[in-house]
Amino acid sequence: MSTLQAFFKGQYIPQSEAKIGILTHAFNYGTGVFEGIRAYWNDEEQQLYVFKLKEHYERLRNSCHILSIELRYSVPELCDITTELLRRSEVRSDIYIRPIAYKSGEVIGVRLHDIEDDFTVTCVRIGKYIGAEVARCKISSWRRMDDASAPVRAKITGIYVNSALAKTEVVMDGYDEAILLNADGHVSEGSGENLFIVRNGVLSTPAVSDNVLEGITRDFVMQLAREELGIKVDERTIDRSELFVADECFMTGTAAEITPIGEVDRRRIGAGQVGPITARLRTAFAGAVRGNDPRYAAACSPVWPK
Repeated sequence: MSTLQAFFKGQYIPQSEAKIGILTHAFNYGTGVFEGIRAYWNDEEQQLYVFKLKEHYERLRNSCHILSIELRYSVPELCDITTELLRRSEVRSDIYIRPIAYKSGEVIGVRLHDIEDDFTVTCVRIGKYIGAEVARCKISSWRRMDDASAPVRAKITGIYVNSALAKTEVVMDGYDEAILLNADGHVSEGSGENLFIVRNGVLSTPAVSDNVLEGITRDFVMQLAREELGIKVDERTIDRSELFVADECFMTGTAAEITPIGEVDRRRIGAGQVGPITARLRTAFAGAVRGNDPRYAAACSPVWPK
């Protein structure tokens, strides 16, 4: 992977040469927005598929709008930039893509106006985001950021200090991942994942009004549940104690994909293993993202010419 490139200041350059100055506004104040995108290698087809590329860049543009960042590239242009980056980087394996739009001006002062903006994207190999096959989770003492304090629908770099505090707290206590409650005490999400539970054959996930990120993997999993499993999906408020009595529980996200949860606050969830609905969703998801299911071909953008 020594050929990894970055798109930086309008050019493709070696990733190791893409640097920002120490006075960059986004570095000092967290005034950037980002996406995490996965691309999956299909060995049989010798093809790299980027999952939900257009949708990620649509969300990035929305995040830019919320944070008053002028992004000079359209969604199709951003998709083309990313595809070209992967080709120049000679990627023929699973890869994680990180685009960031940010306040690039080297100025001191807390504001969003009258500051230059820029965009960069690069890619890294990260593998499995949560190492455990079945995660042990703990409710963090840190509450999920409220949309009235900072816009949780945007993936803003500075907001993720909230997630970092929660993640480190629970990992230092011996757990794999954090679950955050919102200001009202209802279940919100993980440190970087959306959350689902299964009870009595119904799949439920916190509503977006509970300060959850409008997750792209979250939406796709709900689609798979309806189309592949034929089960009911609810977006609703979930209380902390309902996690304890769920039949199954799992997290979703670009990095986490579909990660089963076997324990919350030392209480076993279901059998403490991968539940049957979670297992079926993981199988369907794995086939879809690698381009093996023609029904979901529109979600997979090929990188290499055929």
